[in-house]
Amino acid sequence: MINTIKVILIASSLILTVVTPTQAEEVLLDRVAAIVNGGVVLESEVTDLLASIKQQAKNNDQSLPSDKALRIQVMDKLINDSLMTQIGQRMGIQISDAQLDQTINNMAQQDKLTLAQFRDKVISEGSSYEKYRENVRIELITGEVSRNSVQRRIFVSPQEISNLITVMKEQTTNNVEYHLGHILIEFPANASQEDLAAAKTRADRVVKLLNEGSDFTRIAITSSGDANALKGGDLGWKNINEMPTLFSELINDKPKDTIIGPIRTGLGFSIVKVLDIRGRKIIEVEEIKARHILIEPSIILSDAKAKDLLQGLLNQINAGEATFEELAKEHSDGPTSVRGGDLGWFDPTTFDPAFQNALATMDKGEYHKPFRSSFGWHIIQLEDRRMVDTTSQMNSNRAHQILFNRKYGMESTRWLKETRDEAYIEIFELEEK
Repeated sequence: MINTIKVILIASSLILTVVTPTQAEEVLLDRVAAIVNGGVVLESEVTDLLASIKQQAKNNDQSLPSDKALRIQVMDKLINDSLMTQIGQRMGIQISDAQLDQTINNMAQQDKLTLAQFRDKVISEGSSYEKYRENVRIELITGEVSRNSVQRRIFVSPQEISNLITVMKEQTTNNVEYHLGHILIEFPANASQEDLAAAKTRADRVVKLLNEGSDFTRIAITSSGDANALKGGDLGWKNINEMPTLFSELINDKPKDTIIGPIRTGLGFSIVKVLDIRGRKIIEVEEIKARHILIEPSIILSDAKAKDLLQGLLNQINAGEATFEELAKEHSDGPTSVRGGDLGWFDPTTFDPAFQNALATMDKGEYHKPFRSSFGWHIIQLEDRRMVDTTSQMNSNRAHQILFNRKYGMESTRWLKETRDEAYIEIFELEEK
């Protein structure tokens, strides 16, 4: 379907008629801010997200662009969320209350807070905790939809892996990480020379403003077409090997606050700022050898029953009635069941946060009681721990993951653009008073 975006001056409204003995009064309940395929974005959702962003900016003493520019980015996010939720429904992706609670509990632990303290923090920042929970649910669904849709579009060749391993072994700046900001000035697919020239002019203007001292975060929120626009274009910390090749060649050895770009890519003109730099001194990482049994809840098997089933299996193991390996082969879901649940040696930081937290509390030879991750319910047997010298052991799995992550951001943006192009989107603008 050809993408349709219409701007209408008077927004659709949801109106309640209150009838009294003497008069009938119309009370405005809400407005439809946008139609997204078969769903809608309500004006109340736009208002809530705008208020949340403004409150967060106030708490962080951060400046924001105009309400009009901010509203455009907020509408984009809510339209994307609506699309992802609809795709998630078609895929059958569901986030149960138990999984949602586990995710929020993990977030609280990362902030070194109890769940009650985390709830109080959310409320103190001006948000409704119930709405916050549902926003987390949407983020989880969006992440799952994106991963499922994008990962099958990415191919990492053996030659790429071999080349990266060679580069990583020779890399002398592997201990340096860069905190990057990114602004994407988009141009349309099949862009004409006029489109390219217009986008380049806009990008040059942005670079000029940044070099003159304008706030990077504010300009990113106002102008960027990247998925991280509402985060001020923050790409987080990355070393040279984790960056897109176009960026790494230009960023390597550059000092803090360097502005780089515009860099033409397949999606538009990228502008990158080196927000900060840090050296990484740790050359060893801990690897863990473990087995697990995974039970995936379903319509037939509830969360409670999955947890009880795993507890029963753990009781059998502790009683000496069966081994962990035997029960994993018989009951575990997922590809590791044929190996008796054997996960081999792995870096725990690459796993689900709930899995990481469970492993962090375990001793060698110990079993962990049933717990919930984003994949389902687990029990774990920790077999061993070891320290690995990452400067001398660059294996193909790590190289593959780095290459995958390098491609994922660009392909994710491309997939989202294609998804929006195929969607029916109708935006209703509020009537100016």
